[in-house]
Amino acid sequence: MTALPETPLPFLPTSLVGSYAQPDWLIDRAKLAGRFPPRVRAKELWRVEPALLAEAQDDATQLAIRAQERAGLDLLTDGEIRRESYSNHFATALDGVDVDNPGTALDRSGHPNPVPRITGPIHRPHPVQVRDLEFLRANTDRPVKITVPGPFTMSQQAQNDHYPDLESAAMGYAAAVNAEVKDLFAAGADVVQIDEPYMQARPDAARAYGLAALNAALDGVTGTTAVHICFGYAAIIHERPEGYSFLPELAGSPVQQVSIETAQSGLDLGVLTDLADKTVILGVIDLSNPEVETAEIVADRVRRAFRYLPPEQLVIAPDCGMKYLPRDSAAGKMRAMSGAAALLRAEIQEGR
Repeated sequence: MTALPETPLPFLPTSLVGSYAQPDWLIDRAKLAGRFPPRVRAKELWRVEPALLAEAQDDATQLAIRAQERAGLDLLTDGEIRRESYSNHFATALDGVDVDNPGTALDRSGHPNPVPRITGPIHRPHPVQVRDLEFLRANTDRPVKITVPGPFTMSQQAQNDHYPDLESAAMGYAAAVNAEVKDLFAAGADVVQIDEPYMQARPDAARAYGLAALNAALDGVTGTTAVHICFGYAAIIHERPEGYSFLPELAGSPVQQVSIETAQSGLDLGVLTDLADKTVILGVIDLSNPEVETAEIVADRVRRAFRYLPPEQLVIAPDCGMKYLPRDSAAGKMRAMSGAAALLRAEIQEGR
């Protein structure tokens, strides 16, 4: 597909963290919300027969793109419409894992979950999401971002029956992610985001080897990269800690942007001083409540960060993925983000 001309980003750009609400005609949203995010394939969630599924996913992806454009977002994603979860789409496409005879691992909530079973060396046999990125790139003239699950998180969402330890497994995943990220930039991505929520959930292991795996995934990468750290989907993980257990450690990573959530947790933004050299993707949309915030409420949440970082180092975003929100709520919350950005840009320009 041929890339369309790009539009430069304004300051205080708006963007999703990754996922958008999938249509109920495409996926059984009640079943999706009634279970933990799948780590192996969950083909039973799709409402469309297999022969027509790819075409239906393309159509739904175009709806997600148009919804972001109508809402006024500046940096677009594909909404992760083709995915059953943020991680299993990529993790189950790798060689070295048995997804037909899964293993078991504890989810971040402490519940056992079926997961890919590592039976050999992790290897990426072919690009997994390049076609998704090319489709997104060809269907908008705005800058685009695509997300990839992180090597540490995938190592925690697997049963290791091959490597001597999980650190070795994480480094195997890192090589696969590194190859994917490079291919995504070559295909036209403006930003590639690596999702590493388990760094927050398992900070000791993240310090021991997770950060090294993330850095290995970024080795030799040229392009704007981000990492997303969160407390879990609000629809599934209801209790939020008051602060991050793993965040300052990212200051030394080569990643340029760090995505954090602040709205639902009421996070003390003093933590931003640890990330003074990074652009922060600031989560300011509460995903635990479908009620749509006003633009002024969202702007107030962003203003809290100005004490610690200049507007030029901030991106306005939801706390996490919008996957579990009703579609009308997700659309309204995106409009609130754009409205907040317009308010703040006008204030800042007036004050300069």
